[in-house]
Amino acid sequence: MYATDVADLAGLSGTVSSTEPAKFLIQPFADSGQLDAYRRLRRDIFVAEQGLFAGSDHDDVDDDPRAVVLIATAPDGTVLGGVRLAPCTAPDIGWWAGSRLVVSASARAAGVGPALVRAACAHAESNGVLRFDAAVQKANEESFTALGWIRRADIDVHGAPHVAMYWPIDRIERLVSSTKALLAGVLAPLKAQPLGLGAKGFRGDDGVPVPGSDIIAACDAIIPSMVDRDPEWAGWCAALVNLNDLSAMGAHAVGMLDSVGAPTQSRLTRIIRGLANASAAWQVPVLGGHTQVGVPSSLSVTALGSTTHPVRAGGASAGDILTLTADVEGGWRRGYQGQQWDSSSRRNSEELSALASFVARTAPRAAKDVSMTGLAGTVGMLAEACGTGAVLDVAAVPKPDAASMGEWITCFPGFAMITADRPDAQLARSGPAVSARCGELTDIPGVALRWPDGITTSAVATTVTGLGEA
Repeated sequence: MYATDVADLAGLSGTVSSTEPAKFLIQPFADSGQLDAYRRLRRDIFVAEQGLFAGSDHDDVDDDPRAVVLIATAPDGTVLGGVRLAPCTAPDIGWWAGSRLVVSASARAAGVGPALVRAACAHAESNGVLRFDAAVQKANEESFTALGWIRRADIDVHGAPHVAMYWPIDRIERLVSSTKALLAGVLAPLKAQPLGLGAKGFRGDDGVPVPGSDIIAACDAIIPSMVDRDPEWAGWCAALVNLNDLSAMGAHAVGMLDSVGAPTQSRLTRIIRGLANASAAWQVPVLGGHTQVGVPSSLSVTALGSTTHPVRAGGASAGDILTLTADVEGGWRRGYQGQQWDSSSRRNSEELSALASFVARTAPRAAKDVSMTGLAGTVGMLAEACGTGAVLDVAAVPKPDAASMGEWITCFPGFAMITADRPDAQLARSGPAVSARCGELTDIPGVALRWPDGITTSAVATTVTGLGEA
């Protein structure tokens, strides 16, 4: 971001203080008059005052319809400053940059500059951005650092010294920490028994081989708030997540068991209806279970499948290629925008069968179902089971047009499998899903995101669950 003056950001370093409430408002520009006033400020500072540009500072970002301009206005509507942010690539893969930060001379001691920077960061994160960069004038590096920005390198912009900086976005790390990081400690007592947490090679897997058989068992519960809010969808998802787990193991589903509780008969009926619809769609029967009314809502399903050659999550090694196979059709489930992608409810039994058998027909060295930790977190769990790290090529990740990259790699994607195999391995046909190579396993712990300019950013710093190598 080009900054007008170090004094504009002085409030970040504690040299300007005030107990008065901020007397300005920041929001996306409201009309052409505000936009023109912002651009006039830019010309006054960057062309006339600083001489960074000859004649005009207008560039391609100004012509990009995806660009967002945030404007700071006084109570009387006077434009005090502004900043713009926009995607760095076409198509948008979640890499944005801020630029042309400008504040009028009369407002530079009022905290407008820092507020605009904060607003730009918040806008980027709330819109699914995973990498947010800026070119900051060298004189303002300290002020941006005080705000939390991190330097990457010294650069030259139009003959003036600048610093390439980035705003650290921890969306993925926060998701992993809130869902999986506690598992190793909480589950430790179960390891005391022989085969506790599964046979060697299958610890932390999507399903577990039942000793002495070719049966694979998988079990998942639906959070009670989802059961209360959307009972039919909860019933459908209880089957979906378990059948996906069997699919990731290369197993053919043979049946399910359910455990259902609800406060009323009406809610119980709706839960069972959703489960029954899923049972019919996948043609996998509910063999039995437990049903109770007059209790708080609860729902869990155990799915049983069979295979003589289960695919492990921990069967790959550094150098193996990661492939994402996902059904990107459909849309966000109503009420779960940015969190749950629904492609399965529109599929017929033949299509669902093709998806379910993909891993078995491909027989990769390792596979895992993308679930509540999202793509990046699931890749981290697969890498942890393999005793490796991983890097994802963000631009190669297939995603729906309706989802930002930040949303897509942190949401529950319906049907998505991450597989790892040798570079020359072949993929089976994936039915209505799409497949793309999008990274590899490495010998560096954690998960990194690799961007088109070659820079990598951290998505997961170390392991996801702490359970270790399978």
